[in-house]
Amino acid sequence: MKIFSGFPDRKTRTIRLPEPVITELVPIVDDLDELKVTLHVLYRLQQGQGPVRYVSQRDLLADPVLLRGVDSPAAIRRAIDRAVERGTFLQAEVDLNGHPDVIYLANSPHGRAALEALRRGEPLPTASPEPRPNIFDLYEQNIGPLTPLIAEELKEAEKAYPAGWIEDAFREAVALNRRSWKYIRAILERWHAEGRTDEERRRSPEEDRRRYIEGEHVRH
Repeated sequence: MKIFSGFPDRKTRTIRLPEPVITELVPIVDDLDELKVTLHVLYRLQQGQGPVRYVSQRDLLADPVLLRGVDSPAAIRRAIDRAVERGTFLQAEVDLNGHPDVIYLANSPHGRAALEALRRGEPLPTASPEPRPNIFDLYEQNIGPLTPLIAEELKEAEKAYPAGWIEDAFREAVALNRRSWKYIRAILERWHAEGRTDEERRRSPEEDRRRYIEGEHVRH
């Protein structure tokens, strides 16, 4: 059994859930992955900004926090499909940044109105990007409690590498189940020394996992 280390001393954000989530939805969800994905998507929707709040399938399948609790992107896809079938979420096929994607909205009056607007051919409003998690949040969410020594190393890494690199390195490590700062630091050092290729930027977590299994990935 994995043990929860407790809530941190520092101030953390809180989220609110509609009462029917606890009183009506949770009692009827009979699949653990579906429950995890449902709660995570509700969290992501609450953090969203803009006139229409949604979560894209592309982002959901690569979410490092969700991948800690659900075995694979394929399992996430099955779980969100169950949640859509149950009626918790609505889905729509859209074009995001020039690429086809699927988005998920809450099955609420606002979500239903947004879905109807999309079906009428209205464009999806541009949402403001979510604030990036800092390196300390990424570490605690994906590896575990901070120690003073690790905190100092993280501070130095945050100064040395772009925020996008740091997020992608954590995501890659989680996808490969290599949850250690040593491994993540090695990824960042390699990118810094060799540069990042367009292929690496586009690669999905499933492709990274396959490359690792086949022995093509760096090992540290």
